[in-house]
Amino acid sequence: MNPKAADRTFDIVNIAFLILFLFLSLVPLLHIISVSLSSNAPILTGRVTIFPVDLNFEAYSHVLMDPMMLHSLGYSIFLTILFTVICIVMTIAAAYPLTKTELKGRKFFMYLIVVTMFFSGGIIPEYILVKRLHLINTTWSLILPQMINPFYLIILITFFNSIPKSLEESAELDGSDHVGTLIRIMLPLSMPIVATLGLFYAVNRWNGFIDTLFYITDPKLYPLQLKLYQLIVNSQITDQLQMEGSQIVQVLPESLKAASIMFATVPILIIYPWLQKYFVSGIMVGAVKG
Repeated sequence: MNPKAADRTFDIVNIAFLILFLFLSLVPLLHIISVSLSSNAPILTGRVTIFPVDLNFEAYSHVLMDPMMLHSLGYSIFLTILFTVICIVMTIAAAYPLTKTELKGRKFFMYLIVVTMFFSGGIIPEYILVKRLHLINTTWSLILPQMINPFYLIILITFFNSIPKSLEESAELDGSDHVGTLIRIMLPLSMPIVATLGLFYAVNRWNGFIDTLFYITDPKLYPLQLKLYQLIVNSQITDQLQMEGSQIVQVLPESLKAASIMFATVPILIIYPWLQKYFVSGIMVGAVKG
């Protein structure tokens, strides 16, 4: 076969595969959007697929009608930003010293970090610890227990180790200390991995639900996920009461769930394109001359 024809065939197969993969990835999201924008009858009869039927915004109106919903959205944004900043700072502060071979007890600390990836005290001991620290119904109960992710820490340590040591040695010859080297040399070169880990931390906190269910009972501290959960539960109870009373159901729980999913997903989808450029590797190419 002609090499050009073989390359063309390979490109066509790749493009077809990517289009199919993209379609399969978008189908669940399109279905959720369609359910959230469809009226009750098509949802009950199963006629909603990837396109809305009988366009209806009642589910979104029901979500936004709750006066505490916007408060929970604002609090979740604040919590996510604060959590991400603290986690990134603490992860960097822990990772950089562990790249130093002269650090005493370095292997022991690494061993402890790896152990925590496989074993933990469990939910009940963690709850007792948070309660005895008087962190129940505080923002810190959603930050401190997850402040450093061991897996992300190991990723950052590995990236720091991949940076040529000659850069650090040059900075030290110029009179820079460890903190100065970290801030002026290591962090600028590590922006792609730092941005990526920051996105991971932000997504984990934004989608966090179990810890808020355990530690938060004050409505003023309800993050968005907990507020949406309670909204759906209340809707299901109301739905059951209306069915028993032979009344018309205005918003189906399925439609409300779909609207809640979109309400919680859109902010992350908006943020992602701003960080996508940092996912490009190879920033170290040419950093060290001959």
